[in-house]
Amino acid sequence: MTEESKCPFHAAGAISSRTSSDWWPNQLRVDLLNQHSERSNPLGGKFNYAEEFKKLDYSALKADLKALLTDSQDWWPADWGTYAGLFIRMAWHSAGTYRTVDGRGGAGRGQQRFAPLNSWPDNVSLDKARRLLWPIKQKYGQKISWADLIILAGNVALENSGFRTFGFGAGREDVWEPDMDVNWGDEKAWLTHRSPETLAKNPLAATEMGLIYVNPEGPNASGDPASAAAAIRATFGNMAMDDEEIVALIAGGHTLGKTHGASSASHVGADPEAAAIEQMGLGWTSSHGSGSGSDAITSGLEVVWTQTPTQWSNHFFENLFKYEWVQTRSPAGAIQFEAKDAPEIIPDPFDPAKKRKPTMLVTDLTLRFDPGFEKISRRFLNDPQAFNEAFARAWFKLTHRDMGPKARYLGPEVPKEELVWQDPLPAPLHKPTAADIAELKAQIAASGLSVSELVSVAWASASTFRGGDKRGGANGARLALAPQKDWAVNAVAASVLPRLQAIAQASGKASLADVIVLAGVVGVEQAVRAAGVAVEVPFAPGRVDARQDQTDADSFALMEPVADGFRNYRRIASSTTTEELLIDKAQQLTLTAPELTALMGGLRVLGANHDGSQHGVFTDKVGVLSNDFFVNLLDMGTVWKASDSSAEVFEGRDRRSGAVKYTATRNDLVFGSNSVLRALAEVYASADAHDKFVRDFVAAWTKVMNLDRFDLALHPA
Repeated sequence: MTEESKCPFHAAGAISSRTSSDWWPNQLRVDLLNQHSERSNPLGGKFNYAEEFKKLDYSALKADLKALLTDSQDWWPADWGTYAGLFIRMAWHSAGTYRTVDGRGGAGRGQQRFAPLNSWPDNVSLDKARRLLWPIKQKYGQKISWADLIILAGNVALENSGFRTFGFGAGREDVWEPDMDVNWGDEKAWLTHRSPETLAKNPLAATEMGLIYVNPEGPNASGDPASAAAAIRATFGNMAMDDEEIVALIAGGHTLGKTHGASSASHVGADPEAAAIEQMGLGWTSSHGSGSGSDAITSGLEVVWTQTPTQWSNHFFENLFKYEWVQTRSPAGAIQFEAKDAPEIIPDPFDPAKKRKPTMLVTDLTLRFDPGFEKISRRFLNDPQAFNEAFARAWFKLTHRDMGPKARYLGPEVPKEELVWQDPLPAPLHKPTAADIAELKAQIAASGLSVSELVSVAWASASTFRGGDKRGGANGARLALAPQKDWAVNAVAASVLPRLQAIAQASGKASLADVIVLAGVVGVEQAVRAAGVAVEVPFAPGRVDARQDQTDADSFALMEPVADGFRNYRRIASSTTTEELLIDKAQQLTLTAPELTALMGGLRVLGANHDGSQHGVFTDKVGVLSNDFFVNLLDMGTVWKASDSSAEVFEGRDRRSGAVKYTATRNDLVFGSNSVLRALAEVYASADAHDKFVRDFVAAWTKVMNLDRFDLALHPA
């Protein structure tokens, strides 16, 4: 054998050969469940960020960030001698990708370091901001994550400009690879404009591919301020921002700093992901002049909003209403507006002898010409303190929206005030002992509720958790509150919850939230015993019950599942397949592919379908935690055929007699049809897998029940 033949890349075209996804583009992405595993984490599974953060000299870190702001570097000179505007934009764009509809995006994982975000057209030159931060990140190491440092740098920039922020909570843990599960859109080119119909399809938020929010030149570069209002409301609304928050954020973000459009974008080179290797991860190298400083090109717009671009002020609103505005174009040819007949009061960022007229973006003028935004803008014009307060709160919400409950926040600047969007919880009222738990379990077992009902109600409560923004879960017992109690998928709660509430109230020893999860424990234990396996189902008390006034019903309404394949539920039809939605649900629950498989097989034989149907219940021993689902699914004695043209429900007939044996959905059959899931199903269908299956199910079940128990240090990545 030659040395060449030993090398896997010896063939000239091997590296660029076609992959399975090229041959089968509709292949189910089971690999999404392998993201962010210990195999990609250089810190290892034992690393505890909260403990490392406690060792951080927080005051020294903030002092270093403050010094960095005015330490202008020759390779990327600071506008007016400060990087404040650049760092505010970096923090904003890190957080601004969040969307409430699926909890994905946001600053919580430090994803701005990776593609596609590191190379989005709207993030031009933010690679420079992160490189400026690198010496500080290097100095403090793992005591501060990139995700936290990026947001803190924005806060320090605001504070150093004279603004009083609402506070800062650390606790964003880095990941080490890009998120592959986030749908940023299916457009094939950057800055492709999306129609109103496309924008209405959550979770897409930006008006154009590669933007954080809206085109600053107006929809499809229309140059019309009035036409931008609907798009602005749609995109900010996807972060649950109301009109006041929208006005405050736009005006506040544009009170400091500037945009950069010194010349045509044709001078700008490839983005970081496409740049040559010697660029070392930097992108957008410009051939215009020096390529930086006064020659910098980012958005292509050349706008400075206020006469004090390094100090907080109310000048944005003063200028907005003081002047009449005429449409002009930047040196790069982008549409913007200039104040008509205004004096040259805006300082040049690099030449103190030069002054400019005030300028605005098309979308800035929307705050004046849209009637709803105009009222708020005039109020802020006349009441600067109201503007300051609104921006402080909106900025805090923007930068913390994906962090989950306040219990996850770290550091000395965490605000004491609890905000409804943080899904607050009351202080614990109960401390059940082992004896109390045993008594409650006995009462639940004697309640007359079936294994299916017990398991279903616990799953309904806990499975609302979303790993993206750490919302949902069993803690708070919001299953008993609007809107969750009225979701069709939670129909079981109507009959089961009253009995569990009666047990909790009569006992007085545990919260309803704990009793709901304990009901699931009782159901699983009964099923385990019936299967003849000696396995304990762990239970960690300590949950509390939220009140209705602590529940943002509008925001929680967006969390109603489109589908929950674990319960054979699908609410609406779409182009997304049922099996893709199953993978999506599993990913939101931070499950691995083996955990998904074990839970699916167990929930089917326990009869946990949302509507009590028999789809996928491949057993005659419902309520026994057997591996029957896998054994019968893979039995070649059964032939499957779709029941109708939708191919959502199938009949499984005996190959010889033709008699119907089972019915199933796509959620069920995918464990036989998909090669990866089938390989896992075969493990559990094997003759020696009975005990393993039970133990694996119990472990995965317990994980889901505790996903929101951040006090147990079970934080999902």
